[in-house]
Amino acid sequence: MYPVTRDDARLSLRELAADDIDAVLAIYGSAEATRHLSFTPRSREEVEGIVSRSIVSATHTPRDEYALAVVERTTTELIGFARLALDPHQPLAATIGFALNPDSWGTGYGRETVRLMLSLAFDDLGLHRVWAARAPLNTDSERTLLAVGMTEEGRIRGHVQVRGEWRDSIVYGILHEEWEAGHKARNG
Repeated sequence: MYPVTRDDARLSLRELAADDIDAVLAIYGSAEATRHLSFTPRSREEVEGIVSRSIVSATHTPRDEYALAVVERTTTELIGFARLALDPHQPLAATIGFALNPDSWGTGYGRETVRLMLSLAFDDLGLHRVWAARAPLNTDSERTLLAVGMTEEGRIRGHVQVRGEWRDSIVYGILHEEWEAGHKARNG
């Protein structure tokens, strides 16, 4: 599926473009924005590589990764980066993740971003299961994932190594039928 565009009341998802490097760097290069992520701040060169690989992988057939810009609809400003990756070991399953510019935190954009990604996963791609992981200290992410209908499924101990130390991850999941039931409840 290319190109991807999804709209909500305040946000849009769209394919990344070469001129998004500075906006992605403002997120992935930020110590604050990456504090709970599975990596340390990225350099400009690393972000250029991420954006370039994302642009190339967007046109692969079959497509197994959706790395997308999260954009404010009124300003068209890129305020986040969201990723859905199909799981080669689980049919019709994927993992999602996202990072937002700290300037946009506390606005509900996290929930809207995850809802847009879940809509892509279930409504457009017909997936059965989507999962996400968060750092144990990232309670904002916990609230976001629960608010969109995901269920905490457990803890992966020593899951990622960040800043020279092993860190656990808390895992959340949602099934297609749970998404559908939540969608009907939200839309009457």
